Amino acid sequence: MKFADSLLAFIVIAIVLLIIFPLNQAVLDVLLTLNLALSLIILLVSIFVKNALDFSIFPSLLLITTLFRLGLNVSSTRLILSEASAGKVIETFGNFVVRGNIGVGLVIFLIIIVVQFVVITKGSERVSEVAARFTLDAMPGKQMAIDADLNSGLIDEGDARRRRQEIQREADFYGAMDGASKFVKGDAIVGIIITIINIIGGMIVGFTTMNMDLSDVISTYTLLTVGDGLVTQIPALLISTATGIVVTKAASESSMGQDLFNQITGQPMVLMISGVLLCLMSLFPGFPVWVLLPLGGFLIYLGYALLRAQSAAPAKEEEDIARQEIEDIRRPENVVNLLDVDPIELEFGYGIIPLADVNQGGDLLDRVVMIRRQMALELGLIVPVVRLRDNIQLNPNEYVIKIRGNVVARGEVIADRFLAMDSGLAEGEIPGIDTVEPAFGLPAKWVDEEHRERAELMGYTVVDPPSVIATHLTEVIKEHGHELIGRQEVQMLLDNLREKNSVLVDEVVPKLLSLGELQKVLANLIKDQLIKVK
Repeated sequence: MKFADSLLAFIVIAIVLLIIFPLNQAVLDVLLTLNLALSLIILLVSIFVKNALDFSIFPSLLLITTLFRLGLNVSSTRLILSEASAGKVIETFGNFVVRGNIGVGLVIFLIIIVVQFVVITKGSERVSEVAARFTLDAMPGKQMAIDADLNSGLIDEGDARRRRQEIQREADFYGAMDGASKFVKGDAIVGIIITIINIIGGMIVGFTTMNMDLSDVISTYTLLTVGDGLVTQIPALLISTATGIVVTKAASESSMGQDLFNQITGQPMVLMISGVLLCLMSLFPGFPVWVLLPLGGFLIYLGYALLRAQSAAPAKEEEDIARQEIEDIRRPENVVNLLDVDPIELEFGYGIIPLADVNQGGDLLDRVVMIRRQMALELGLIVPVVRLRDNIQLNPNEYVIKIRGNVVARGEVIADRFLAMDSGLAEGEIPGIDTVEPAFGLPAKWVDEEHRERAELMGYTVVDPPSVIATHLTEVIKEHGHELIGRQEVQMLLDNLREKNSVLVDEVVPKLLSLGELQKVLANLIKDQLIKVK
């Protein structure tokens, strides 16, 4: 790692020195070739990565490559103006593109600049801005989803920590790309300015210091300028394309090429219609029949073959499912996983699902998080993760609370009503469904939204269904807290205490008390509600 950091620092310093010290033509040829190869590598990596975060170094790499091209531009301009020559690579590019016509070379160079600046760079810049904004706006929702999965037991603490880090990395990446896209835009502008400087400055130098005639000055410096512009702007165009690919890449389990092939070939009817249209176009006079007809026929055949494959896919899938079911029946079952019992479970009927579903506005998961925090503050007890799950065997509005797999409490709530309890100060009766508050056994009524305010004015204590369940769960945990503290939980408490008072912990456990004895003492203290464990 230290070698890699030192090498990177050396490369950055060397790039800066390119701007200061002159280079000979051979070294410039090597660096220009290296610049082109590096741009190709970056473009291919951006195509093959499955997720933008897999190429998270791209914003920093974009800055380094831009600085590298700037150094090459300065070095090549110095050679063009001082020696009227800039090496074999620039001359070869100029001769290959110009081919004896300076106007053609300038037009091609300008087309590349316009495509890079107006189309690719402008689009990448806008996509980066929007992606950064929406990524930051989506962070709270993603954090809540992670907390919900953690509280429901779908993921553990390690997975939650990893997902939070990925969200932070994603926000940092798109924020950096929002600024890094400006490098590409500025690089295109600098390319235009350097081209103008090379042509005008070259003519001035050619006339004043090299005693060249007009035709030689125009041909020499225009050739070198076009070659220099192409040899630096083609890598810049590749980098700009890579920037656009990275910022527009959606999260996927496969690479861009696989997604492109799967999604285009996933619509065989579109391919067949396109093939028919191409065949019809071949009937118009003047159109190349030898191109349109074979291409149209190929698209029709490809669409037909894909359509047949899609038609046969459901039957094959059903056959595979049936075969898998037979194999599952024959395979010896691993019954060890069936022995796992959650410390705390909250099961509910389908009528209570909206209270726990974040997508439907439910906040029951957030209430559970607060309960665990409250128990840690009041009892010093580390409450295990409460697993929430729906149970179709329960009544729609019923819920049960289990400790170590045993039902210790149950209750009923109505998701679209409010629980009104008479605290002894209520005056009068309100219409509603008679019930009993599950946590303390108080008489109460379920009232609808339109009678809620009236009940509060009459002196009733009105709470929503999630609060009813949360209060009940809190009281159950207080009552059965001694059943939740085992040896593992005691060891966690000792590890936490050892960070501050290691000598005390080592003196007591296991010299005076074993871990099991300490667990029994703490469990009895919690049962009698005498002290806090923390």
